Amino acid sequence: MELWNFTLGSGFILVGILNDSGSPELLCATITILYLLALIGNGLLLLAITMEARLHMPMYLLLGQLSLMDLLFTSVVTPKALADFLRRENTISFGGCALQMFLALTMGGAEDLLLAFMAYDRYVAICHPLTYMTLVSPRACWLMVATSWILASLSALIYTVYTMHYPFCRAQEIRHLLCEIPPLLKLACADTSRYELMVYVMGVTFLIPSLAAILASYTQILLTVLHMPSNEGRKKALVTCSSHLTVVGMFYGAATFMYVLPSSFHSTRQDNIISVFYTIVTPVLNPLIYSLRNKEVKGALRRVLGKYMLPAHSTL
Repeated sequence: MELWNFTLGSGFILVGILNDSGSPELLCATITILYLLALIGNGLLLLAITMEARLHMPMYLLLGQLSLMDLLFTSVVTPKALADFLRRENTISFGGCALQMFLALTMGGAEDLLLAFMAYDRYVAICHPLTYMTLVSPRACWLMVATSWILASLSALIYTVYTMHYPFCRAQEIRHLLCEIPPLLKLACADTSRYELMVYVMGVTFLIPSLAAILASYTQILLTVLHMPSNEGRKKALVTCSSHLTVVGMFYGAATFMYVLPSSFHSTRQDNIISVFYTIVTPVLNPLIYSLRNKEVKGALRRVLGKYMLPAHSTL
């Protein structure tokens, strides 16, 4: 089989969900709206947490990092997909494909670890409130954040280098929204079975401990909540836990489908739908579910926006 000779100008063709859709214009408009909502929601949350001193607490620091990851994750994928569709030019260079894969894997891996740390934060706050500032001090919080970014970056670098070292055939079409491991391996001209097994093992190793920690944390939280004397406090904690678990279910469901299930379970259409879900839809939902329903966050947003908008109105 003739191999694709990579040169500086060589690249892939991303044939994503927009090109395979029956109503591409409508889907393009929908994705554009979702992207704008993700930018606004996560941007406002980051602004409130950064500018409002009352939110300079471990819980909100972790929420701010989640918003930053979501903002970067969707921006790695969505603008290029929309621009390619509008320009009718779907090419991506070899280096651009490797960079997109590295950044997407970094954001996904970092969010995986961060969600586990956020569950631990809530567990300590609800189950051990008297020792909260000791167990989740600002120093410990920044250590969690750094651990998430560093481990995710190292894992993403290994995945990217190993995936891109394969020789690829002349069929340059990646039938996917972005450069990811499963669709790229379909273009390889070498036996990738061992690597696919490694991806599976690494995926399980990376995802399962975090998911187990989250489930253990929220199990303890729910047991504590059920013994609360106050009905109002119990209801508030249950609503918070259920919304957090909704985020966890969406993220880990998509990640499990892409990186844990064997390739025989994958189809091009399913992979594209799942990729849209975790790169575009989830970044819109996370700030709504986690933060923008929070009274403290909404109050901080009103104060921050009022501080910057009132002077502008007073000059008119």
